[in-house]
Amino acid sequence: MAAFKTLNAQDVIVSPLHLNKGFRFEGQSALSGSNVNIGRYLGKNIDYLENQTETGPTDNSKSQSLVYNQIKQLYYTNYLSGSNGELSNVSTASFNPDGTITGIIYSPSYQNYLDTTLEAKRYFPTASNSIIGVLSIPQYMYGDYIQPESFEFTTLSGSYTDDGEGRLISGSTYVGNIIYKHGIIVLTGGERTRDYWSEEISTFVDNTNVTCSFSSSYTVYETQYKCTIGESEFNYTLNPSVTSGSNGLPWGYATSASFSPYVTTVGLYNDQRDLIAVGKLAQPTPISKTTDTTILINIDRQ
Repeated sequence: MAAFKTLNAQDVIVSPLHLNKGFRFEGQSALSGSNVNIGRYLGKNIDYLENQTETGPTDNSKSQSLVYNQIKQLYYTNYLSGSNGELSNVSTASFNPDGTITGIIYSPSYQNYLDTTLEAKRYFPTASNSIIGVLSIPQYMYGDYIQPESFEFTTLSGSYTDDGEGRLISGSTYVGNIIYKHGIIVLTGGERTRDYWSEEISTFVDNTNVTCSFSSSYTVYETQYKCTIGESEFNYTLNPSVTSGSNGLPWGYATSASFSPYVTTVGLYNDQRDLIAVGKLAQPTPISKTTDTTILINIDRQ
């Protein structure tokens, strides 16, 4: 048996709860393990049709070209013709002295998934045979996004960290970008010379003596149900043990003025009165006869 009471809108509160979790992996086998699957990829600006055998394009040249072009398209298209990673020039509006605007309103051509409202710095090499390194963290690990200023990748030749504004740095030198909400880290070389970077990128992609650490950010929603029992409500127990086995009438103590039932379980039902959740109290709690009794039920959901 059960006693029902309808919850009103003010009895239900939904609150976001932001959670962070730190990860640290060492060695290439740890990064590529079946329960991790952090990928490291080499991207190269080549025409793979020119790098093919008699039976067709090589898989290696195809994959390198694909990585390079996908990263360029998604994250760097607005910056390719700009100087040293600055936003390229596009048609802008003319602001007249009287406050009116003429011409095309300034609008970059692509999304590019910026991580900050500050002026971004996204250098991308476009010369023939230019290479980039890409590290891809699975979404189930980084959650909603990688926590800014938490990423660090260390090799035998150096380490890379993010500056909290979507830029990847080595020491104080800009060397690439991090797309927090996609779990993508791109090493482009930035201010470093091409010869130096060619050796460094190979270390980043292939070296086994590496350490990768970052913190994920994930939002869950806590729903709180406020179940209030008024002082004049639920003042009789539903426990069948209070009734006499011979005639089915309640025992005398259950009808006295001093009798007060206890609550042990709260169930949540939908509009069709289907039970969808059950909350068990740590111990039976008496229902007050002089004031309202409020039970809070918290449920976390994605």
